[in-house]
Amino acid sequence: MNRQNHINKQIVRIVFAIAMLLFVVSCKSTQSIVASGEASDKLSAKQVIKQHLKSSTDFKTLSGKVRIDIIQGDKEQGHTFNLRIEKDKTIWLSASFGVARMMITPEKVRFYNKLENEYFDGDYKLLSDFVGVDLDFNEVQNILLGQAIFDLKDAPHTVSVNENSYALQPKEQNALLELFYLINPSHFKMDSLQMFQQLKKRILQVDYKSYQEVNKEVLPKNIRIIAVEDSDQVTIAMEFKSLKLNEDVRFPFKIPEGYKEIVIK
Repeated sequence: MNRQNHINKQIVRIVFAIAMLLFVVSCKSTQSIVASGEASDKLSAKQVIKQHLKSSTDFKTLSGKVRIDIIQGDKEQGHTFNLRIEKDKTIWLSASFGVARMMITPEKVRFYNKLENEYFDGDYKLLSDFVGVDLDFNEVQNILLGQAIFDLKDAPHTVSVNENSYALQPKEQNALLELFYLINPSHFKMDSLQMFQQLKKRILQVDYKSYQEVNKEVLPKNIRIIAVEDSDQVTIAMEFKSLKLNEDVRFPFKIPEGYKEIVIK
């Protein structure tokens, strides 16, 4: 195998790993955000939730690039991808020259790569089984945008201050799934999402290392995802670059004829 083919195969593996882990800016209008707020123990859980919901990013389309590095054991690989989102409708990710491409909609998770002549075309059961909780498009989108994965108004929550973050958790934790949110006191986006499944020895942690302002909207700049099952751990680092809002975007995606379907049991 020559070096270019080896690099291309790495690109394919990265895109596919992202598909499995998504239950996973450098223009003039972009600025990094320095957190300057201070968490107060006087805010109630309802007040923190209200501020978090108000922080939801308002846009129609998002486009840019995302640098993704995956670390598993002593192996590390990374690449930069084109990213496009039509809010509440489509998440699209493409490697250079369309070598591999993924598209997520509210109905489907789809993926293909041209190196192995193979594709995946299925529903969210694959992602839900992988993560261990039921997922839909909105929850995947929320992770990418720094919002709580589930609707915080669905159940009562408690709040405390943890290292200058608001630590939110359901008042009654699910016996099969423990859930924790750390909310930033400056812009009320998430600092961290933590999910624990003790029986299955699974941990999913999403840390938002930094945020940026794009056209007056606050969006993640650096995200780190850690997935642990038993003694196996995968870490994904994502850096969002050249990000723009509300421009016209296209989502080209067509599974070529003759490709073999990827079947994951």
